[in-house]
Amino acid sequence: MSGTRWLLEFLLFPGLLFTAAAGLLTAWVDRKVTALVQMRVGPPLLQPFYDLRKYFVKETCVPEGGATALFLLAPLVGFAGALLASMILWRALINPELTFIGDLIVLIYLLMMPALAVILGAAASRNPLASLGGSREMKLMMAYELPLLLVVLVPVIQAGSVRLGDLVTATPAGSVSGVLALLAGVACLQAKLTLVPFDMPEAETELSGGVLIEYSGPPLGVFKLTRAVMHFTLPVFLVALFFGGAVTAPGWASKLWGLLAWFVLVALTVVLRNTTPRMRIDQAVKFFWGPVSLVGLAAVVLAWMGY
Repeated sequence: MSGTRWLLEFLLFPGLLFTAAAGLLTAWVDRKVTALVQMRVGPPLLQPFYDLRKYFVKETCVPEGGATALFLLAPLVGFAGALLASMILWRALINPELTFIGDLIVLIYLLMMPALAVILGAAASRNPLASLGGSREMKLMMAYELPLLLVVLVPVIQAGSVRLGDLVTATPAGSVSGVLALLAGVACLQAKLTLVPFDMPEAETELSGGVLIEYSGPPLGVFKLTRAVMHFTLPVFLVALFFGGAVTAPGWASKLWGLLAWFVLVALTVVLRNTTPRMRIDQAVKFFWGPVSLVGLAAVVLAWMGY
């Protein structure tokens, strides 16, 4: 292994600070694009870091009668899942040869952990509004996971493998099935981040924060950081699945192309969040089990036929 590659391995995988910082920078991109859509200036580059520091100096309040241990551990579980998922992706993109068979399945499970942590934290708080938000989060997760699996199947069929090292060396976005799967993946990305129109688990105007209504101080900061890391990781996931061959090619041009694809996906989620109205939870379930699943299924069939 070359010295440069060893240095990247040391910095990106054992060192968790890179992923956390990348998530906070993604949160800044989110807020900056939002400001541009609303014709405002937006925050400075380090504002998400200042906000996180403020969370960690505030007092932690635990609701009376709640499951204290579960209430405090839930944010850490979600954060650990998001970090591990990000590291597996970066390892595959930097050195596809170091991946293992079935790591894609592990990655899908890890990407579910932040949503499960939110559900557990909401249930542990014993707040009726948080419980209602947790119920919505559970229904939303069951809605988008099916089409998301169909989306992932398209690169798997084209590569003939469930190993990330094989998937990131192909470019499914250059095929008809890949384009359809990417469109369905963008919808699943928006829901997995619980961004408008799929922010019904929080719905400030209805549930006053919903699943996070009882959280404060460092636990709330960890939840916010987890969401920022997921906003960074999920677009990287789609870039790796559908543009991996272009990103892992030798040369800096491929890396710049990957960065551009990631930025376009992040900006698209922000624009959708600022230009679409919130759906009801029943509308979201029908949307994902109906049109999005049909598009994903069509993409799978076309991929199986070689298109």
